[in-house]
Amino acid sequence: MNAPQIEEAILSAVGDRWTKVARVIAKVVDAMGSDLPTGDEGCQMVSEHIEALVQSGHLEAQGDTKNWRFSEVRQLHSTSSQ
Repeated sequence: MNAPQIEEAILSAVGDRWTKVARVIAKVVDAMGSDLPTGDEGCQMVSEHIEALVQSGHLEAQGDTKNWRFSEVRQLHSTSSQ
């Protein structure tokens, strides 16, 4: 397991529609299985990578992404109109 694999799994789990961060984390943990640490440690690792993708401009966020159930993310496309 390495950062690019986790980030690729995150980007695969997130589309153009707003998705709860908790749901994205669950999808990534499920997809990566034993490649991630078990329990909270694996979830926290995915969360940190989601935050990094938001900071780098690959994802757009609504709310505080550290509050998984009350924040959402979606892919950020430069060609999308809002």
